[in-house]
Amino acid sequence: MNKRHALRMLAWTGLAAVAGTALAACSDRKPSFNAVDITGADYAKGFTLADADGRQRTLADFKGKVVVMFFGYAQCPDVCPTTMTEMAQVKQQLGSDGDKLQVLFVTVDPERDTPSVMKAYMGAFDPSFVALIPTPEQLPELAKDYKVYYKKVEGKTPTSYSMDHSAASFVYDTEGRLRLYARYGAGVPAMVSDIKALLKSA
Repeated sequence: MNKRHALRMLAWTGLAAVAGTALAACSDRKPSFNAVDITGADYAKGFTLADADGRQRTLADFKGKVVVMFFGYAQCPDVCPTTMTEMAQVKQQLGSDGDKLQVLFVTVDPERDTPSVMKAYMGAFDPSFVALIPTPEQLPELAKDYKVYYKKVEGKTPTSYSMDHSAASFVYDTEGRLRLYARYGAGVPAMVSDIKALLKSA
């Protein structure tokens, strides 16, 4: 082998090594999400709340599933039913992976959202959706931990008030780690794509 050929072979070997490194870097790349990636956030790490059957639930109960957690209330006229309807569509579009999705609805109106009300409300969208009902004492601390806004807006009568509240969803991966902050209005296809990406990386 002459010197020129040897140098040429060395150059090709170097290029191949660089290309291999680049391909490896691409394969190790983090998944791209439609929602805001908040992996590693130091808040919203978990909860202990009663469901509509009175059982105390935690994130650990849903290990192995992607969890989408939303704060709202049953008498919400628009954002809440729209979000739950979309999540029912997301589950349907996931097909066989729909069983790996768990939707949690946390009420910010425990005064009116009794267990029977919440059970009926979840059933109107999907029986697998779980309602969580913080006590009036738990709610402020929970909202603070999740950086969720809510405020009672008085109505014409003591019971006709409404609740202003945040409209985004928190998405946890199958290991119970907070991963995404999904803004309201992002749409069904975006959520389906993000959940598939989380399931694929599990």
